[in-house]
Amino acid sequence: MRALLVVNPAATTTSARTRDVLIHALASEMKLEAVTTEYRGHARDLARRAAESADIDLVVALGGDGTVNEVVNGLLHAGPEPDALPRLAVVPGGSTNVFARALGLPNDPVEATGAILDALSLRSERTIGLGLASGTPGTEDEGAPPRWFTFCAGFGFDAGVVGRVEQQRERGRRSTHALYIRQAARHFMNDPHRRQGAITLERPGAEPVRDLVLSIVCNTSPWTYLGNRPVYAAPDASFDTALDVLGLRRLSAPALARYATQLLTSTPERGPRGKHVASLHDVAEFTLHSKAPLPFQMDGDHLGLRTSVTFTGVRRALRVIV
Repeated sequence: MRALLVVNPAATTTSARTRDVLIHALASEMKLEAVTTEYRGHARDLARRAAESADIDLVVALGGDGTVNEVVNGLLHAGPEPDALPRLAVVPGGSTNVFARALGLPNDPVEATGAILDALSLRSERTIGLGLASGTPGTEDEGAPPRWFTFCAGFGFDAGVVGRVEQQRERGRRSTHALYIRQAARHFMNDPHRRQGAITLERPGAEPVRDLVLSIVCNTSPWTYLGNRPVYAAPDASFDTALDVLGLRRLSAPALARYATQLLTSTPERGPRGKHVASLHDVAEFTLHSKAPLPFQMDGDHLGLRTSVTFTGVRRALRVIV
């Protein structure tokens, strides 16, 4: 087997020594080329070349969710063709590793490498669905390039929090759960749309869902993790279905406290609920419009402001080793 290992040297939970050990372990079982990323988007470029090559059977991403997202977008640059494209394996190296953990892999990179090698020996894999976000025709964002996401996207409040966290990380702060909580509180105080939502969700054959303050789009469940605790925004979301959406119409201080408590105590059977909660399951296509430019994020990567985004849930998009 010929494999490409894409290594993010800035992965927060792996040292250079650990990465060397993982590389040697993988190289003992396959013909491995290991490449360290040098710039933002490098992982995408490497995966794209692997997809265009007839020699690569497997691409392994060693890094966090951002690295995985780049690799997936490189593999799928010409569209999903799971039977023809290289398979994907993920060695978690980030602070949260939602995608790898949602696949059932251990959160420890050494244990995850062992699980991947076992899966390869057993030829254990699955074909998963992914989400695709693109510019909406006829809007000012129609030129936005399509981009795949593996576990979630957000439009509105939660994306604003992600943007604030990215700003803090650029200033040298470590990505911790406490940092997210502090930035969520600060963003809440400064969000002009938290009382009257600006987002409308439109989908074929259904009435629009209006006045949303935030909209979380989930391709799988859990939505994220706080330490070892999974958080379920859309408990029914799955790699085997299209997309799920959680929308909130009001975000006053009492409502924020209530929804935060519901998220912290969420389970695979029960997520946020209430008269101001809109939940949609297994939606193949929909569009989110906003009256004003709002923050947008995918897989924890802040992508700036948008007024409209069209989402598509694509079943059977990519083969992964599990």
